[in-house]
Amino acid sequence: MDNGEVIACGLNGDDKGAQAERWLRLGRRAGRGRVETEDGLLLRFRDLPEVERELRALIAIESECCAWARWEVRRDGGDLVMRVRSAPEGAAALHEMFKAVSGGA
Repeated sequence: MDNGEVIACGLNGDDKGAQAERWLRLGRRAGRGRVETEDGLLLRFRDLPEVERELRALIAIESECCAWARWEVRRDGGDLVMRVRSAPEGAAALHEMFKAVSGGA
């Protein structure tokens, strides 16, 4: 991430709300936990094909509107794990953005 990069979401109000609601639905349906890290966070989800499709679709949008962060998905211990990382000021924004997406299945 460049030091001059702005930490902001590129979505407008309606799109931002719809995106947030999709994240919340995914978390309620398939979330298995959330861990804040120094450079971002990890979200764990059940490893199901429909969950992976939705997770990757959400990340595709986030990768464009929040290009200041690095987004990735991997498998670990039977779960899908989304890791998102950024510089410290971006990490704080990520913690706030995803504070309600924790799951708990």
